[in-house]
Formats: sequence, C-alpha cells, structure tokens
Amino acid sequence: MSKNTINIEYHLKFIILSLIGIFLFMTPIQYKGQTNIPVAVLAEELQVFLGHGATLLVLLLISISAIGSLIISITKKNQIPEDTLLGRLFNVGPVWLTIRLIGMVIAFITYFELGWGEIYNGENGGMLLSDDGLLSFLLTVFLFAGLLLPLLLNFGLMELIGSLFTKIMRPLFKLPGRSTVDNLTSWFGDGTVGVLLTNQQYEQGYYTKREAAVIGTTFSVVSITFTISIIQQVDLMNMFLPLYGTIFVAGLVAALIMPRIPPLSRIPDDLYQEQSKQLDESIPKGYNVFSWGYKQAVERAKQSPGIKGYMKIATKNVLDMWIGVLPIVMAVGTIGLVVANATPLFTWLGAPFVPLLELMQIPEAKAASETILIGFTDMFLPALLIESVASDMTRFVIAALSVVQLIYLSEVGGVLLASNVPINFKRLIIIFLLRTVITLPVIVAMAHIIF
Repeated sequence: MSKNTINIEYHLKFIILSLIGIFLFMTPIQYKGQTNIPVAVLAEELQVFLGHGATLLVLLLISISAIGSLIISITKKNQIPEDTLLGRLFNVGPVWLTIRLIGMVIAFITYFELGWGEIYNGENGGMLLSDDGLLSFLLTVFLFAGLLLPLLLNFGLMELIGSLFTKIMRPLFKLPGRSTVDNLTSWFGDGTVGVLLTNQQYEQGYYTKREAAVIGTTFSVVSITFTISIIQQVDLMNMFLPLYGTIFVAGLVAALIMPRIPPLSRIPDDLYQEQSKQLDESIPKGYNVFSWGYKQAVERAKQSPGIKGYMKIATKNVLDMWIGVLPIVMAVGTIGLVVANATPLFTWLGAPFVPLLELMQIPEAKAASETILIGFTDMFLPALLIESVASDMTRFVIAALSVVQLIYLSEVGGVLLASNVPINFKRLIIIFLLRTVITLPVIVAMAHIIF
C-alpha cells in the first residue's frame, strides 16, 4: 500500500468519523415535534424501550458503586492502583464513599417507598428514580455518550475546531478554541454531556484545572430542548424569541465576567496529570488557522485507536459515568429537593431579594423572591413555583434566570461534583450566587425593554 493511499485513509478517517460525531452530538433535528440531537433521541427511545428495567438497572448500578467502593475501602484499597479500571471505579476517598452509600440507601428507600414519604415522593426522590425520571435518562444518555464521544474527541475534530476558534475564545473567555465543541454540545444537546466531554478533555491534558472549571460551570448550558420546556411551563411560548434572546445576552455577560473573578480566576492553570503536556495553540509560520488545524486533525486521526482500542475507551467511559455519577445525583439531588420542597429554607434565603426586586419594579416580588435560589437544587423548580403568578414580566424574569443560573444539583451540579473537574460544593454555591447576581439585572433590564 502506497504512502499516498495511507494518507488518504487518514484524511477520510478524520472527515467521515468527525462528521458522524457532529451529526450525533451537535446537529439539531426534529423528532416527534421537538428539536433535539440524535444522541438524546437515542437515549430517550432506549429509556422508553427499557421501561421499568431502566429503573432496576439504575438501582443495581448504584448498589454496585456503593458496595464495591466499601469493599475496596475496607480490604484492598492500597493494593489497587487508581490507574487501573477497578481502582478508577471504586478506589474513592471517604467523602465520596459516604455519598455513594447515602445514594444507595436513598435509592432503596425511593424504590421500595420506605419510611419518610418526603424522600420518595414524586417531587423528590421519585422525580429522580422512576421509569421516566432523570436517572433513567442519564443511564441511557451515558451509554450512548460514552460509546460515541470518542468520535468527537479522538479523530481530529477537536484539533481543527481548536485552531479555528482560538482567536475568539482566548481573548473573550480565556479558553482554548477546542472548548467550542463542548459549548455547542451542551447548547444543542444536554449540559451533562457537555460536562462529561469537558471532564474527558481535562483528564487527557487538553484543559488546565482553571479552564475545565470555567467550561464546566459557565458553558455547560441548558439545552434548547430543556429551555423550551421551561418556557412552556410558564406559558410564554408566544415570547420564545425575546425570552431566548434574553437568556443568550445574560449568559454571554456571565461568560465574559465569571472567568475573570474569583473563585474561577484563582484556580491554578495546572494540568490533571504531571505527565500531560500543555496545549500549544500557536500557528507555525507558513500555515493559517485552517491549514494548521486540518494538518493536526489528520495527524490525530493517524494516531487514533483501532476498533479494539476504541471499544476499550468507550467501555471505560460508560462505566466511569454509570458508577461514578449515578449515586452522586441520587444522593445530592434528592437531599437538595427535599430541602427545597419540605422546608422553608429557600423562602428565608429569598427574603433579602424582595426589596431588590421591588426596586427593580418586578410585580409580585415576594413570590418571585422565593424562586430565585431554589433553582440550585433543580432548574425546573422555579418554573413550577412561578407558573401561577399572573404577571407575564415576573414569569419572564424567573424563567430566564432559572436557565442562566446553570448550576443545579439534580443534574449538572451533581455530574460536576462526581467528575474530576476541580469544583467542590463550596465553589458550586459561590458560582451559582455570582451568576444570579450578575445575570438578574441584565434579565430585568431586558424585561423592561420588552414589556
């Protein structure tokens, strides 16, 4: 086989597999009257096909995660290196071990409806663990995302996109150009998939700690599909374009500010592993951004794994997400929802916002204040609580704010905490509050212009 033929094969490998990845993760399609991406459609259809079996699988995986981690912790923790598959899945610290065990206990309480009803009812644990609940969807989306994400990561697309967008992403957001793929994946698809993509790029040494934290907490945006659900819930579909435009403007303002202030600005630009190499985005003499990006993409395709290597990477991805993320979302998400629904905590926390909202001339300020911080537990809760408010402007403001706050424990927040992205619970709270403070005036200003 000639050298030219081999080169053509690498070009085709990059082009064809990358186009498949773009179609699966970044191409919006119409399906059953809704806009979605193919990976999410596959996940939803598999969830429907599995039915109650999906719930049982989630319960089984959460149990394996907790019991496996407990056994490793008690017996052979020091004998199982973290770089092995078994060590990577089950060799965790005491905090994550505790959370996994709590997740298993809550999962059994919810599934068998034991004890205190506030844990397992349909507004709390039952919303997460049910046939059509969040965890059943995460089970299937993690399967397809884990199996198919290498098409975006390992065959050259990231190299080409990185070269093309470096001159935009660096000055505006202090991020590498390749992060554009993460952002588009979240926007068109799902924020959790964006977090998973970011985590894998971080582990492979393409992002620093600061970059991974910024991308995960600033650009893992809520999908168009979920945004439409929020807008429908507050009965403002007739104002979709101005509302979505407001979300875009407020999100852009937050994206410009957040990387430049603490806590994100204080996270060091260190790499995940010492042996990882810092990403070099300079363009050599004699190349432009496209020609250099294309050359790097073909080189990446040349170095990509064969079918056996691909399946090894994909299987590891799926197991990482199933074992690491599902129990965290079960534990943290349920506890957060119980606090939100069964206690007056968020009413108390929202009280200081009443005079601020009144100053901003937002109708029914008290009702609106009770929803401002509750979105930290679940993004859909503000829309549920505000839907009965008569003022279109108030519902407009709260719907937009709930989307751009971005950090919520029942999904993106839980996935971030379970990943290796350097974001802890304290940082999540601070980032959520900062995004609220930054975006609320922007949204209110836009609302006054529109109304």
